[in-house]
Amino acid sequence: MATSSAAARTRSARGRRGARASGDDREAAILATAEKLLETVAFADISIDDLASGAGISRPTFYFYFASKDDVLLALLDRLVQRSETAIAGLTPSADAVREGWRDALGVYLDTFAAQRGVALACADARFRNDRVRQVWDRATALWVDNTAAGIESERARGAAPAGRPARELAIALNAMNERVIYGVLAGTEPALSREQALDVLVDIWLAAIYLSPPQL
Repeated sequence: MATSSAAARTRSARGRRGARASGDDREAAILATAEKLLETVAFADISIDDLASGAGISRPTFYFYFASKDDVLLALLDRLVQRSETAIAGLTPSADAVREGWRDALGVYLDTFAAQRGVALACADARFRNDRVRQVWDRATALWVDNTAAGIESERARGAAPAGRPARELAIALNAMNERVIYGVLAGTEPALSREQALDVLVDIWLAAIYLSPPQL
């Protein structure tokens, strides 16, 4: 019986030692560390050693998962874009609540980026020095423009919005404005708007652009 008990204890100990972090866990830990650091530290000031130690791994192990810290930022940007698209897909706008529908859509994007403020600001800045970040950012922007243009066309098709300038042209301008305003909200640059002010102003401008015919001068 003593031998049997000892064997049981040995198997139990082996089981506890076997609960090691998987590759997915380590990768997630690196991303979580980067996201946390970006809330208070500029991306340029974060080192590989910071990311590795925060994730509880060695520097050589870090390179098993990411070739560079820029790759970590790219992964965070991919996740940010996916979260925003998942959130917007969950909206069910009503044709009877036009303002609320557009406001909800704009609010989803703002809140998704605000929830990962450090990541959003780091990516917004990095796209000017990193072609890969810029390409991912541009693909995301193109998707948001397509979604906006489709929404404008849908409103025109049901007779709620008048025909006017091509929907894609409006969509490009409106999304570019959103990007700058939201950046100001997140970065706290001056002059800047609060979240609620930003949403109210943006919705007013979007509604005027989409539902009011431009004056004929």
